[in-house]
Amino acid sequence: MAAAQDFLSSDDERFSSFFQSGARLEQIATGFIWAEGPVWINETHELRFSDIPNNRIMSWSHANGLQVFRQPSQRANGNTLDRDGAMISCEHGGRCVSRTNKDGSYEVLATHWNGKRLNSPNDVVVKSDGSIWFTDPPYGIISDHEGIRAPSEIGSNQVYRIDPQTHLIEVVADDFDRPNGLAFSPDESVLYIADSGRARGHGFGFDDARPHNVRAMDVVDGKRLGNSRVVADIDMVPDGLRVDSEGLLWISAEDGVHCYTPGGTRLGRILVPEVVANLTFGGPEKSRLFIAATSSIYAVETTRRGVQNP
Repeated sequence: MAAAQDFLSSDDERFSSFFQSGARLEQIATGFIWAEGPVWINETHELRFSDIPNNRIMSWSHANGLQVFRQPSQRANGNTLDRDGAMISCEHGGRCVSRTNKDGSYEVLATHWNGKRLNSPNDVVVKSDGSIWFTDPPYGIISDHEGIRAPSEIGSNQVYRIDPQTHLIEVVADDFDRPNGLAFSPDESVLYIADSGRARGHGFGFDDARPHNVRAMDVVDGKRLGNSRVVADIDMVPDGLRVDSEGLLWISAEDGVHCYTPGGTRLGRILVPEVVANLTFGGPEKSRLFIAATSSIYAVETTRRGVQNP
């Protein structure tokens, strides 16, 4: 457990006020290969998250500790909740987006686009109108570490939207190298998308010439994206991200969690002793930040409130 405030690196004097007095970075669970996709389930007071190479979704709560929620999980990666409280998951092994309903029933929502199989859906968010937006880089098909090695049928890495009425899958962005984490602004007028192109995948190293940034894109008519601009350029490679109720971006990276304003000013970092892949706000007030970092889950109490979960 990190000493109080020793885990913070501030670029702006406001940053330290984002954490409760005496807050500590606490390791609450460990023993994973690559922890990802945390989502808070308020009804059951539990955190669920993926352990991708171990092919399982885990559950952690104060009451029950650490448990296996599902195994096999089709090497699920990103998870979120829809407006009915069902869990939406991106599956590397199944190369699909799925839904686990509150009664435990399971259904596949998306497997193909234009008759071609998806690469390996990575991360997902649900808009208030029920539409599902997800990224589809190739990390689950370029090796057997996070998925099943296979050629890409689509030949590119795109961002998609599933229409809540027609269930049609539409491309909303096709100019990313490797789209990754994504999150809406509080009013859903902007979608933030990380491009982790610099990270080539497990065993492939890095390519400094490729993108490593987070872009903001305006949501047009609730269905399309436009006016793309970079709001954060992160050498450590951005991955999953979340937005708080005041619109600040919390972005996972190799050295921890970076906090940015919507205008692109970095306010500070949470320094984590393992490579961070993703994060989410949870707890009764959605003010506890849960961080998925390689072999462990960390948590810290904040004075912020997340907006990503219903």
